[in-house]
Amino acid sequence: VVKVAPTKPFTISSGVAAGMLIVKTPPVYPSIAKAARVSGIVELHATISKNGTIKDLHVVNGPAMLQQAAVDAVRNWRYKPYKLNNEPVEVDTTIKLVFSLTG
Repeated sequence: VVKVAPTKPFTISSGVAAGMLIVKTPPVYPSIAKAARVSGIVELHATISKNGTIKDLHVVNGPAMLQQAAVDAVRNWRYKPYKLNNEPVEVDTTIKLVFSLTG
């Protein structure tokens, strides 16, 4: 039996990815952003490797003061491997982190 591996990561929704999340480190709200009363949503694009680690991560959108905190937190997240035809595959997804001053 010949199996063809996908040449590019399979895209999954943020909801599916959230359901696969097993380790989630909350972002540290930057003190300079708190002092400036900056809040908002940072949107990230992530590639999750076959073993569930973050392989590639970059900012799509969000307040500049909050972007690095979001990236630093998500880099440590771990996921259950996504399986396609019972084989783990790399996946692309979008992750949104909400930074709110109200807690």
